[in-house]
Amino acid sequence: MEDLITQIANVGFPIAVSCYLLIRIESKMSELTKSINDLSSSIKTYNH
Repeated sequence: MEDLITQIANVGFPIAVSCYLLIRIESKMSELTKSINDLSSSIKTYNH
């Protein structure tokens, strides 16, 4: 039982940190995608 608790403690923290970072990166990626699409539209409008 102690080994199980130790494994959860050792693995649980990195999993929690990874999930937190993935959630933060996902929102940043959405913002970057929107910005790239806006830039693309602006370039198309400028060229015509």
